[in-house]
Amino acid sequence: MEIPKDLSAENVSFNKEKNLLNDIAQETRDQPGYGSMTEEELMEKVETILLEKIKAGEKTAYFQLGLFYYEQGSSMEKALVYFERSKEFDFQSMYMLGVMLYDGIGCKADTIQKVEERKIKAVEYIKKIAESDAKQAKHLKRAAQFNLGRAFFQGYGIARQSDAEAERLWILAADDGNPRASLKAQSTLGMFYSRDESLDLKKAFFWHNEACGNGSIESQGALGVMHEYGIGTRRNTDSAYTCLKGAADRGNVYSMGNLVAHYYKRKLYTKAADLASRVSQLSDIDLIAKETDCLPSYICKGIAMACFYYARCLHEGLGAKRDEPEAKRFYSRCYHFDPDLCASLQARTQHGLM
Repeated sequence: MEIPKDLSAENVSFNKEKNLLNDIAQETRDQPGYGSMTEEELMEKVETILLEKIKAGEKTAYFQLGLFYYEQGSSMEKALVYFERSKEFDFQSMYMLGVMLYDGIGCKADTIQKVEERKIKAVEYIKKIAESDAKQAKHLKRAAQFNLGRAFFQGYGIARQSDAEAERLWILAADDGNPRASLKAQSTLGMFYSRDESLDLKKAFFWHNEACGNGSIESQGALGVMHEYGIGTRRNTDSAYTCLKGAADRGNVYSMGNLVAHYYKRKLYTKAADLASRVSQLSDIDLIAKETDCLPSYICKGIAMACFYYARCLHEGLGAKRDEPEAKRFYSRCYHFDPDLCASLQARTQHGLM
């Protein structure tokens, strides 16, 4: 797995604030006369309570209201407003504001110049947190270091692009595999050392192994592929299956596609066709990415791989009833999701490597 251009931000889970919002909602629901409120009415009541807290001078309510709007998904512009208003006295607001501005979440569609100005401002906020020694920023520091590294890797919001600076920041954020550090930095380092420009497969295996141990389903799938083909480690089909099946069961679509290939190569055609038929129907990439925190480009690769092998099963009548028109449809669907992968798989087929 190499680092794709759609590398996403580190998601910080604000459990304390989310629990507080849930408590407010529950307390409101438990009040006499409020038990029959619709979900929409309940959310409006929670919003009113938080606005009243802000009027009463409770500074923490700014971030809570911003997070409330952010969690709704449809009120990102309002979330930006309250994170902006509280960024000077709340590191969590500053962090969320930086991430939203960098990724354009809740922002207007601007000119290229405006977008760059927004990203520069975002990097300024993220850098303040990454370099802060304040106690209130401690739980955000590693995530901020990862996001700052992302800016250097992508070359946005900074003076010049630098792989070396990205690597340095990601190593800081990964904190030698600390479970409390940036999980995304650990997984991304695995991808970073898998690319030609910074190739070191032993390091790639090490970091994917650390990230997998800390819960990354992205790295769990990557480890499965590395075990399957002997990349950075000895080839081990049992370990490959364990990693791919485990990650697939947890929603990693890239692992699902590779698991289909694993079954097909071992002539377990019924299993291959059954899984491929299900994965090949997936289409909402953004929703899958949001639910699994997996990279969209690799979700597309997983679907494309499943489509190709399902087409093979239909074409040859292996594990599924032979159906030429359907096989052509799924070959086309494979190309739609990842043209390069489709061409590579077709080439392998033509050379008898499948």
